[in-house]
Amino acid sequence: MNEIQTALAQWYETHKRELPWRSNPSPYYVWLSEVILQQTRVNQGLDYFIRFVERWPSLEDLSKASEEEVLKMWQGLGYYSRARNLHQCARQIVENHGGSFPADFESLRKLKGIGDYTAAAIASIAFDKPHAVVDGNVYRVLSRLYDIDTPINTKEGIRLFGQLAEQLLDTEHPGRHNQAMMELGALQCVPNNPDCLQCPLQSHCLALAHHTVEERPKKEKKLKIKTRYFHYLVIRTPENGIYLHKREGNDIWKNLYDFPCIESDHPMKSDEIIGSEYFGSLLSESGFVINRISLPHMHKLTHQTIIATFVEIKISVFLPTIKTNNILLAFENELGTFPVPKLIDNYLTNNNH
Repeated sequence: MNEIQTALAQWYETHKRELPWRSNPSPYYVWLSEVILQQTRVNQGLDYFIRFVERWPSLEDLSKASEEEVLKMWQGLGYYSRARNLHQCARQIVENHGGSFPADFESLRKLKGIGDYTAAAIASIAFDKPHAVVDGNVYRVLSRLYDIDTPINTKEGIRLFGQLAEQLLDTEHPGRHNQAMMELGALQCVPNNPDCLQCPLQSHCLALAHHTVEERPKKEKKLKIKTRYFHYLVIRTPENGIYLHKREGNDIWKNLYDFPCIESDHPMKSDEIIGSEYFGSLLSESGFVINRISLPHMHKLTHQTIIATFVEIKISVFLPTIKTNNILLAFENELGTFPVPKLIDNYLTNNNH
């Protein structure tokens, strides 16, 4: 091992966090942890990981679950395509690989929802194959270690940092090395105000020598954030029924439940909502009373911001006009069984009748 690899390995053995996928680095545990932690901090993701493996101790158990069960278990983590891909991948491995993860990078890469990063993590940590991982933490460590100002979110940057990670990889202990790089970024080489004097790589760090630590890594400016206005129709019956809407298509929150919704590019006033074609198609044949319209709720996603208002409506009879398959009547005591976005969960929690 070279000096950097040695210093990193020694630091990791002393400072690493005890985590279940480290004490038992089975392919199932490694894969599940990596998918959960892609957009989630360890302290939040750990609880989800534990709940998943308690509910579905093996890959085969997970493959037998329904997608709705998996989405419900995932609720609150966001980026729900991860959960759908997780479920489909489990079924794919059971159907095509006899229930066991393939050990080679290329076969792993062909599985649903598994990209270069996750394939490298599984191959190196679970099977000790020499593939370097590059996640947000590794980008930060490498950009500071070599003082690189190439933006990490460009094709050139992705290629460059991938090459550097491979060059630095300890091919004798790839799993340990990859985990050490990620752990260094998570605990030591943090985004803001890192304690560089306690870093095991300080004598090798060019950004520290050049006083550019706070400027690394460099990113190109983000895409413009889109704003969407959702006007939710919270339609309740006298018997504590509430109408839910199953989201379909390739939009956000696919296969999760919210309420019938009127979307617009601006905040709509009450008369505009009531006069809309969609409102009329649902409620024109029923007597209804609008009890209140909530204040706007802001919900931020990666590339868009949702401004949601909840129009609370009481009807006297069941809706005869609803014939679509994606709207259903549920009752108060059933609501906890439906997978819903965080925005809807917060509303239901604060507006239980």
